[in-house]
Amino acid sequence: MRGVKESLLITLGRHALLLLFVLISVYPALNVLSISLRPGNKLRSTELSIIPENWTLDSYVQLFTEQPFLQWLGNSLLVSLAVTLLGVGLASVGGYALSRYKFVGRQASMLAILTTQMFPATMLLLPIYVMIARLHLVNTFLGLLIFYTATALPFCLWQMKGFYDTIPFSLEEAARMDGCSRWKTFLKVTLPLAVPGLVITALFSFMTAWSEYIVAAVVLEDREMFTLPLGLKSFQATMSTQWGLYAAASMLVSIPVVVVFMLLSRYLISGLTVGGVKE
Repeated sequence: MRGVKESLLITLGRHALLLLFVLISVYPALNVLSISLRPGNKLRSTELSIIPENWTLDSYVQLFTEQPFLQWLGNSLLVSLAVTLLGVGLASVGGYALSRYKFVGRQASMLAILTTQMFPATMLLLPIYVMIARLHLVNTFLGLLIFYTATALPFCLWQMKGFYDTIPFSLEEAARMDGCSRWKTFLKVTLPLAVPGLVITALFSFMTAWSEYIVAAVVLEDREMFTLPLGLKSFQATMSTQWGLYAAASMLVSIPVVVVFMLLSRYLISGLTVGGVKE
């Protein structure tokens, strides 16, 4: 009986600790929601209520009627989806080559890919910008696409290579014996088994482009081409900040990310754990 009580107390303590961390994590988001609902004369209020008194949706209405928010949203979706498709496509093929084939320079390539992850992406800002400028791709979505893909691809390649390593090669041999070509074996046998790894790759590629600010601020110049991070930054001026619009836009920007996580959550754990194997 004593052991049962101790076990129950330990369980309650764990749940209480987890609940505390959940509250700490959720409170900033609730605070932003509260600011987005406040009237213009109460943006700096210190009240603790989540739903403020005389709450209003004026900030959200202004986003869609007085600001090019939908255009920024479309730009971000265009760039993020393009980076996701390109990253998944290149990583699925490149990771398979690193996992299944032995070729000259393979170990050096893997070491180079791993080494790039030791440095922040901002270190690549100058050399890649020079390359984009020489290609006359500054202030274009294509230049931004190249930039984001170049920074996301090393992790995606390593992730997919590790996941392919967990798939038994005997399955591919059996398919080849049944008459499948190497390419058909990859498409029909190996790739479907690598779906959790592809999900992680897609999620990482999407997040790389969706929430990035520094690179977009360097590459893009026209306000009509702004992505959402640049659009939100435009609400902040030297002398004042439009906190209501800032908070409302922040809440709306987070919705696609939450939806993506909810849709892909059943693949995340297996994709992160199974893919993390040694060669």
